[in-house]
Amino acid sequence: MSFVESYNRFADVLDRLRVECPWDKKQTWETLRTMTIEETYELAEAISQNDVPNVKKELGDVFLHIAFYAKIATEQQLFSFADVLDTLTDKLIYRHPHIFGNVEAETAEEVTRNWEKLKLKEKDGNKSVLSGVPTTLPALIKAYRIQGKAQGVGFDWDEASQVLDKVNEELNELRVEIDAADSDKMEAEMGDLLFAVINLARKLHINPENALERTNKKFIRRFSYLEEHTIKQGRDLKDMSLAEMDLLWNEAKQLERNKENK
Repeated sequence: MSFVESYNRFADVLDRLRVECPWDKKQTWETLRTMTIEETYELAEAISQNDVPNVKKELGDVFLHIAFYAKIATEQQLFSFADVLDTLTDKLIYRHPHIFGNVEAETAEEVTRNWEKLKLKEKDGNKSVLSGVPTTLPALIKAYRIQGKAQGVGFDWDEASQVLDKVNEELNELRVEIDAADSDKMEAEMGDLLFAVINLARKLHINPENALERTNKKFIRRFSYLEEHTIKQGRDLKDMSLAEMDLLWNEAKQLERNKENK
C-alpha cells in the first residue's frame, strides 16, 4: 500500500471515530495534551532500547495525536492538516539556506548557529533568544536547550577545558556552602554545578539526558544483581552491611567488564 493510500485509510478511520465513538467525540486539545506527553516518552523509551517494533508502534501513536489536533482544528475552522505541513515545509526551506539558498554551512555547528539567527529574525526582535525554550521542560533538558540557544548567538565557551575549569570552580563553591551548612545556598550552588556539568557535556558533544539515562540503566542492572544474589543467600538487603553490598556490586561490575571484553 502506498503512503497516500495508507494515509487516506487512516484519515477515514479517524473521521469515523470522531463522529461515532463517544470517547473520540469528546476529546479536545487540552484533554489530549497530557496523553501526548506520555506517548512521546513511550516513543523515547522504545528508541533508547532500540526496540524497532515498538518504535514503529509508538511513532503511529504520536502521529495519531498530531493528526487528532489538526482534525479538531479543522472542525473549528482554525487550520487544516495541510496548513500544518505547508507551514513546516516553508520553515524547513527558510531555515536551511545552505541547501535551498546561497549560505555556506559545512558543519553541524554552523547549521545550528544559522538556525538560531534565522529564528531570531522570525521574531522580528520582539522576543528573547531564550523565549523558544518551553517552561514546562524537565530542568536537565531545559538547561541543555538554554545553553544551545545561547551558543547560537555566540555566548559560549571556546574550549571544553574552560568549562571543566568552571565545573571545578562550582564544585569548590558547593564545598564551601556544605561546610557552612547553609541549605539554601547549597541548593543554589548545586544548581550551578549541575548547569556547568551539562554545559561540559554539550561542549563534548554528549547529550546529558542520554548519558544520565545510560548511567540509570547501569545502576538498575547492578542493583538488580545485588538484590538477586542477596535473595539467593537467604538474606535481606536491610540486614547487610555496606561492605557486603559493595562486594556484590563489584561482582556485577566485573561481570559487565568481562562481557564487554569478550
